[in-house]
Amino acid sequence: MNTELLLQDDSEQEREQNRIYDPKTVKSNTANILDRRKTVRYAFMQSLPVMAGYIVLGIGFGILLQSKGYNVWWSMLMSTLIYAGSMQYVAVDLMSGGATILASALMTLMVNARHLFYGVSMLERYKDTGKVKPYLIFALTDETYSLVCSGDVPEGVHQTRYFGYVSLMNHCYWVLGSVIGTLAGTLLDFNSKGIDFAMTALFVVIFTEQLEKKENHISAAAGLGISLLCLFFFGASRFLIPAMVGITVCLMVLQRRLEQEVR
Repeated sequence: MNTELLLQDDSEQEREQNRIYDPKTVKSNTANILDRRKTVRYAFMQSLPVMAGYIVLGIGFGILLQSKGYNVWWSMLMSTLIYAGSMQYVAVDLMSGGATILASALMTLMVNARHLFYGVSMLERYKDTGKVKPYLIFALTDETYSLVCSGDVPEGVHQTRYFGYVSLMNHCYWVLGSVIGTLAGTLLDFNSKGIDFAMTALFVVIFTEQLEKKENHISAAAGLGISLLCLFFFGASRFLIPAMVGITVCLMVLQRRLEQEVR
């Protein structure tokens, strides 16, 4: 009986060793590693414009937060757990001004209402992303949305991993910039007026790159046209949500035509 068990164990170990050293298995593992490296490299190259903007804006946020008496731990926790960009700038004034929870919640809803439309447009793209889906939803900022929606990934790049790597990299850039800004604010004294314009410049760079890569500019023209009309009719302080609604409706109407032209 014991002899049979020993022979069975030896046979199972031999099969396991053959499986590990099987040329097909080794080739598959090697290809998987190479694809992952290519995906990481592609995600990093795509995120470089965001890195430039996020580190600068994060530094501005860190300096502002430190000037209100909050230390580097506040900066790290807010940028890690909230990760809301412009809303974090607003949150500094809300916290230092003693705003109520209700007022803070309403302000957050107004500032970030555009993400409702982002979410609707990402239903199909994030449908089969598995375990990373909750983090992808959390980390969907304006700039990450632009990169994720910039088009199909090249051959050899894993799409779901690309979404995850881009989201994580952008998140890390923001946290890094915030921490640097808070630490710098304790050591240096300078005027940071106008530093928030980096976000506008970042959007211009990303928009220009997408225009150069795509032959079809229907969606870009629709977005610009609707935004300008809403700016004219609703004013600078109220045009964002109507513009997002209009763009979403327009893209839904043009969806079939855009998909046909892509094919």
